[in-house]
Amino acid sequence: MTKSITSFAVLLESYFTKRLMQQRQASPHTIGSYRDTFRLLLHFARQRLKKQPSQLELKDIDAPLIAAFLDEMEKKRSASPRTRNLRLTAIRSFFRYIAFEVPEKSSQIQRVLAIPSKRYTKSIVNFLTQQEVEAMLLAPDQRAWSGRRDHAFILVAVQTGTRLSELTSLQRQDVIISTGAHIRVMGKGRKERSIPLTKQTVVVLKAWMAEPARAGTKFLFPNARGGQLSADGVQYIVSKHVSIASEHCASLRDKRITPHTLRHTMAMELLQAGVDQSMIALWLGHESIETTQIYLHANLALKEKILSKTALPEGKPGRYRPDDQLLSFLKNL
Repeated sequence: MTKSITSFAVLLESYFTKRLMQQRQASPHTIGSYRDTFRLLLHFARQRLKKQPSQLELKDIDAPLIAAFLDEMEKKRSASPRTRNLRLTAIRSFFRYIAFEVPEKSSQIQRVLAIPSKRYTKSIVNFLTQQEVEAMLLAPDQRAWSGRRDHAFILVAVQTGTRLSELTSLQRQDVIISTGAHIRVMGKGRKERSIPLTKQTVVVLKAWMAEPARAGTKFLFPNARGGQLSADGVQYIVSKHVSIASEHCASLRDKRITPHTLRHTMAMELLQAGVDQSMIALWLGHESIETTQIYLHANLALKEKILSKTALPEGKPGRYRPDDQLLSFLKNL
């Protein structure tokens, strides 16, 4: 029996195959992110509605269900507001697509599209100092295969400032270690860019690539089975070596280090070296120069330099004079 046009399964399959893959030619990163969102949503709907995903109708996936799903993401899965908003972006994209496929459901679609993004405090970006980077690079035990991989991975991550998805999908053929050494990465919006490598990074990568590829893998930094490293796998690697490095570098104990922190580290290095914002945006693969503004807010050294050029009025230190004993008694009541 043919599935109804209002079957959620039919519309979702059409969205991924026709809209994302054929029409928009979305990158594998985008497709993977959107896929994960709908897998989580379908698991939630199955528990809430007691229906198998293939039996769901579009009317089942309404605004209250999606709002409840987003709330559970935050409360039970400890998702950050930023992650919640990314999930909502994927859902909105799907509902904008089906607005043309099933216009008779416009009322339901509009209510879903009206779900607001969550506002959140934008913290100052975290980055590593030179001393902390050196401690991180010394942490992996290079007598083991995994230690040599982790050392090369951390070095390339810090030196190139590439995104996590760009790093894990890097293949051996993307590394050019001859004259004009660089790596080629495919960034957001399917935009390819080249990032130059320092002499020391080239030396480390040459030694790493000279080793036999595990299970004949094409990935530059594979997992133990030769497959692509997952985001959780990279977070484990980073957390493991931060823990080891913090024994010799105490400042690491007070920082929350994620794979993205390594990207921020390169951005701050460029900014402190006096590199223009537009060039930093080009290096990092930012869509807009405005995205690079976050590093200006985090650069205390730059703010201190600005402060030194100002002529502010000079204050005079005051002297503490204790209150009368009776007044002090009344004040503390």
